Amino acid sequence: MTARTKPLRDRETGAQRLLQASAKLSYDPEVDVDWEAPLTDGAFFIPERTVSLYGTELWDSMSHEQRVELSRQELINSVSVGIWFEIILMQMLLRMSYRADPTTAHARYALTEVADECRHSTMFAMLIDKVDGRPYRNNRLLHFTAHVLPLILRGPSMWVATLIGEEVFDAIQREHLQDESIQPLVRAVMRIHVTEEARHVRYARDDLSRQMARASWPVKAFTRIVVAIGSMLLSRLLSRPAQYARAGLERPRRAAALARRSPHRREVLAAGAAKMVRYLREVDLVGGPGLVLWRRSGLL
Repeated sequence: MTARTKPLRDRETGAQRLLQASAKLSYDPEVDVDWEAPLTDGAFFIPERTVSLYGTELWDSMSHEQRVELSRQELINSVSVGIWFEIILMQMLLRMSYRADPTTAHARYALTEVADECRHSTMFAMLIDKVDGRPYRNNRLLHFTAHVLPLILRGPSMWVATLIGEEVFDAIQREHLQDESIQPLVRAVMRIHVTEEARHVRYARDDLSRQMARASWPVKAFTRIVVAIGSMLLSRLLSRPAQYARAGLERPRRAAALARRSPHRREVLAAGAAKMVRYLREVDLVGGPGLVLWRRSGLL
């Protein structure tokens, strides 16, 4: 076996295992979530300690009803970000598949993941509707930039963007599964998402590790910048002023700034990103000029 064929065979072996896992444990949110069940009055929509203002003076001054409403808006915002990201990811996976041999397990798993992400986006949209919310939309600059990303992110930069969007959400959403005080509907949705995203994270990590082993210095430098910008963007989107305005808080920009400076909030984000950051350090993708953005994001 040549040095070139062994990594390819390893890639095929890993993809085949993921295909088998998908065949054994995949969900249909239309069937596997009880959308007719009523919401629980007074229950939080995300774990209380993960609400962005938790632990601040502003949080202490809020009533229980205001806190619950903010948790509802933050759930809607986070799954809105999830839909936005998953649509970008699906485009990148499809472009990769377009160039690949469709008979390989690696290409077939890419298409399997597209199917998963399509169901996830549909599920998140149904969740927003069920909790009587309106999706959050990005500004024009970000909306335009997102059109370009599937065209320019390839190889390692594509996979680090994938991990930023998937692995941090995955870690934070696992808390939903442990917290029986939040809405049962939310826990049911997150159980599906966490189960299937674990396979997606493995797929991205495996391919990124292989590609980084032979990446040139310019590719590594560009990939470090991409992942640093992605970490900063994710942090900002999860505490955008609009969510505080919709929750009825005065001075929403001040509330967003307060959340971004909150030591507790930064601790929650850093804990959610910890496994990903450890892995990115192992493949030499945390460092250089991007460290400034990492520190500002609160994910480091």
